[in-house]
Amino acid sequence: MSAGGGSRRVIVVGAGVTGLLTAVACARGGHRVTLLDRGPIPNPGSSSADQHRVVRTLSPDDADVTGRMVAAHRRWLDLEALLGTGLYRRVGVVTAWPRDRIAAVTAAGSAAGVSTRAVEPRELPHVRFPAGSAGVLEADAGVLLADRVLRAAARWLSGHPAVDLRPYRTVTRVDTDSAQVLSADGEKLGADLVLVAAGPWTRDLLEHPVVLHRQTMVYLRPPQDVARWWEAAPAVGGIGTDGRSWVMPPGSGALLKISSDAVAREVSSTADRGDEDQAPWVARLARAAPLRELGRYTVAAVRACHYATATGTGGAVLARVGPAVWSRAACGGSGFSQAPLVAERIVDVLTKGAA
Repeated sequence: MSAGGGSRRVIVVGAGVTGLLTAVACARGGHRVTLLDRGPIPNPGSSSADQHRVVRTLSPDDADVTGRMVAAHRRWLDLEALLGTGLYRRVGVVTAWPRDRIAAVTAAGSAAGVSTRAVEPRELPHVRFPAGSAGVLEADAGVLLADRVLRAAARWLSGHPAVDLRPYRTVTRVDTDSAQVLSADGEKLGADLVLVAAGPWTRDLLEHPVVLHRQTMVYLRPPQDVARWWEAAPAVGGIGTDGRSWVMPPGSGALLKISSDAVAREVSSTADRGDEDQAPWVARLARAAPLRELGRYTVAAVRACHYATATGTGGAVLARVGPAVWSRAACGGSGFSQAPLVAERIVDVLTKGAA
């Protein structure tokens, strides 16, 4: 792609959070955007669809990651203003660490300009911390209302004259040499830049290998005597007996949610999700014991979701796979929270011809 300004044609494949926010950023930058998805826009079956996702900034062992997430935090605040609705519950995020690391983690936060403090487990009496651990609170972090993000972005795009939303349009092929996209109905579309952000379906379109994972999440209603406590609670990660679980607090229409890496598994396809028995995975999540007195909580819903990670790294990767074709393999919550940075990067490529 040549450098220089001016309006460019952009095709985005996939109407999850990365696709939607990239389309928003490109339209704001003066570019013409066509957004295609195999389902409705927004698509409730996308890997981005959920009630909530965490935004946290501090990676104490990686200052570059911390810097990027500080920038992402600011972008989410900007998006709230642009989209005109509350998207971001800044309730704080607590992460459990071994006690002998607490001082180093809080020091890393101070060095990065991230407001942190140590948290004793007794301050969060309904959460089970691993033995020998305490917490670090990031006061300015919080929870994104994921489904609300998707709806607000789609609504903004639907009213923009430079955006062409094409729901129920399955893409069958992306030519990485010519930056052309072929849809199932035979239409061929060309652009100055193509971003494929199709989640689990990315590997069907590009030689950007991804690994598909399925994870079971359980949505709860707390017992009445602790419901008010939960409404003001932070998100908490690194909890449970094995330190692999997360809890997202209820609020703004979202239920309390628990999840764990212990119930994430590699799968070959999304096709059998509806037939899979979730009961064994729910039982395994209960054994991880992220909450105290878990049996007092009412299960409101159980959901199996999918996310894709880049082969070899196991994380979220933005890769250039052709002269003008980019691919985003997004990893769960971190992929969601970093979506504004991907959008910013694509606009930078359009504006500057960046490599």
